[in-house]
Amino acid sequence: MAVEPEVVEPVVVVEPLRPRARCARCRTGPLRRLVLEPSAPLCLPCAGLAHLVYLPRGDAALTRRAREASVLWAVVVRHDRRRTRYERQGVLVEEAALARAEAACRADAAARARRRARDAERRAAEDVRFTAELEAEIRRLFPGCPADRAAGIAAHASVRGSGRVGRTAAGRALDEGAVTAAVRASVRHRDTPYDALLADGVARRQARARVAPAIAAVLASWRPGGDAGHPAVDGGAGHPAGHRAGRATGQARAADGRERR
Repeated sequence: MAVEPEVVEPVVVVEPLRPRARCARCRTGPLRRLVLEPSAPLCLPCAGLAHLVYLPRGDAALTRRAREASVLWAVVVRHDRRRTRYERQGVLVEEAALARAEAACRADAAARARRRARDAERRAAEDVRFTAELEAEIRRLFPGCPADRAAGIAAHASVRGSGRVGRTAAGRALDEGAVTAAVRASVRHRDTPYDALLADGVARRQARARVAPAIAAVLASWRPGGDAGHPAVDGGAGHPAGHRAGRATGQARAADGRERR
């Protein structure tokens, strides 16, 4: 029976947002980069990584080749507060391995550039096709949605690398729930005073609860058999919809006052 190769996890080096920690062994610090041992942080020399050089992220081919050529390597991460997760910043590799990787990348740079150009064209064609399919699905689920609005929602939700609902696995599969979520998000921002409530300091969850009935009304008017005459709310200066949004915001503020009393 074939034995599967053992997967060796790389050493993880953390870049603190605010260097404060000191090495548990040599007491140097504050540490710009550290290795988190089970109970205490270590500086790179004490962790046996002082001889490695830093390669920032950005060149996938160079990173892959340097990592493969390096006997010892480590991944460098930093905590992203907005996304509440650690994100890769680069790698630490042996200097000789990096030099070999750079030479290899220079040797086939032209071929890789041509491949990137072909891949970019392919992805652009895929994006155009997917956006059209998403727009068609929006029109199918919400036939009362204006054509330009459906096109705008599809274009916004399907931007590659945006992390929006259209780029999720469910969105790419044109799952009804994901498509509806994209439409709902558009309605929330354009047809309700949601953004104005957030600007006034209303908590996000509370603001969402307040605009939920308005969102439901718009979606119902766009569904088959609904009243498609529902006016879209832009909220722009001088637009009648802007005045409606302003009145809604004023009503929300009054409700705030009643709740405080």
